[in-house]
Amino acid sequence: MWAPDVEVLGQQIGRSRFFVIGGPCVIENEAMAFTVADFLRDTCRRLKIPFVFKSSYDKANRTSIHSFRGPGLIQGLETLRRIREQLQVPVLTDVHSVDEVKAAAEVVDILQIPAFLARQTDLLVEAGRTGRPVNLKKAQFLAPWDMVEAARKVAHTGNRKVFITERGTQFGYNNLVVDMRSIPIMSEAGFPVVYDATHSVQLPGGQGSCSGGQRRFVGHLACAAVAAGAHGVFIEAHQDPDSALCDGPNSLRMSDVPHLLEKLNRLYGVVHGDC
Repeated sequence: MWAPDVEVLGQQIGRSRFFVIGGPCVIENEAMAFTVADFLRDTCRRLKIPFVFKSSYDKANRTSIHSFRGPGLIQGLETLRRIREQLQVPVLTDVHSVDEVKAAAEVVDILQIPAFLARQTDLLVEAGRTGRPVNLKKAQFLAPWDMVEAARKVAHTGNRKVFITERGTQFGYNNLVVDMRSIPIMSEAGFPVVYDATHSVQLPGGQGSCSGGQRRFVGHLACAAVAAGAHGVFIEAHQDPDSALCDGPNSLRMSDVPHLLEKLNRLYGVVHGDC
């Protein structure tokens, strides 16, 4: 029923091999976005891992009205377009409203629906109508089987290029927990499943006016997710996470990414019988 693999800028991603979605949470400036994209692209090429660059032009769900949101739709999409063309890497970004979808789909290879918007029917349908692959972030308040219905909203348009990303479930106040059972549950429904290794260690609103995070657990949970059958991982990385303008506490330092991806790629091979 569902497309097992999709082609994005010459790369096959889906259920057949391990892949990575990664980048800074938000475009802080163009030079920083290019630096992270170039580093992750080269790392993944060396490891022979398909890679999709991710960054947001707008973070519409920040904790505080004073939080940095990004450069906005027009400037942000222009940065993503240049990264795609100059680095020859596929790109992914969030869309937060129906009005943004068409413009974003003209630039990026994959559209992403943020977790808090996973039930917004009009947004999912509009994203599906573009024909672009759609990555649905599993809402913190939904069970894994509930995400099957969200995916069907996209598929109702005839677009079956749907990924589901596990990013943790709300666990009391300001905390998340990851139920690894969700990965085989969503996978058995036919979807390529991505594990969001960095948002899953987020502490939503945990610092009062912004979210906290526990990046020291990223590697542990990413390994567990790949062992549970995740087809890819989603990792936010930054040159200096402690000074990042968004999601710094749960983002990885760029220098820590290569070793983790090498480990995850080997583990994927063991789980899927390639080693």
